[in-house]
This record gives sequence, C-alpha cells and structure tokens, in this order.
Amino acid sequence: MEIFRAMDISANGLQTQRIVVDAISQNLSNVHTTRTEGGGPYRRKQAIFSAVPLSRKFPDLLFSKMGQEIMEVKVEVVEDARQGQKIYDPTHPDADETGVVTLPNVNVFEEMVALLGALRSYEANVTAFQASKQMALKALEIGK
Repeated sequence: MEIFRAMDISANGLQTQRIVVDAISQNLSNVHTTRTEGGGPYRRKQAIFSAVPLSRKFPDLLFSKMGQEIMEVKVEVVEDARQGQKIYDPTHPDADETGVVTLPNVNVFEEMVALLGALRSYEANVTAFQASKQMALKALEIGK
C-alpha cells in the first residue's frame, strides 16, 4: 500500500503548486491595478507553506506513534503587507489630493522566477506520480 501513499504525496504536491501558480497568475494579471473593490492598489498574493499531519486514518496514526509521522503540505494564500511604489502623476484617475498614485507591490521579475520554480516542482510531482503508477502497473503484471 506504500505505492498509494507515494501517489497521495505527489497529488498533494500537484494541488499545492496549482494554488501557487494561481496566486502568481493573479499577481501578474493585476500588475497595473491601482484601484480594487476594497479601495487602494492591488496587493500581491503570497503562498505560505506549512506541514500538517497527512490524515487521521488508523495506519497513519499507528505510524505517527512509531515516530514515523507522515506530513503533507498545506498552502495558505495571504496578501503581502509591503507598500507599493508611489509615483507623482496628477492626471491619473487614482491619484490622491497631492497627485501621488500608489502602484501595486508586484514585481514582474520576482513573479516570473517564482512561476518557473512552481512549474518545475509541478513537473517533478507529475514525474513522481507517473513513476508510481508505472510501478503499480508492473506489480499487477507480475500476477499474470
């Protein structure tokens, strides 16, 4: 049954990286948004990872009591608290009374580097999942 646990781990990695890519795509699509529904410029979304126990099923609880607790990654998307760049443009529709416009705190270069990392991690999880699947299929062929 360990082959299915490997597939679960890869599937969790795929879900996690999908959330990261979604956050990055939101950031890139709002790089010039100076007014949101809440007022003010768009705030960059950032994915925060944390480890949580894989499940509360009996085998997993047994392994955790034996000192082999298996964790999964939980991702939470939060807004970055940094201030965006301020520019002087009194003709901009979102300028304040002094003519200053606050831009979103999104750096396109940082987002592209993060996107490449997330895509590579996604590809690695796909490869690991496919390898687990191939091993399971080969194990089934042994019984023929």
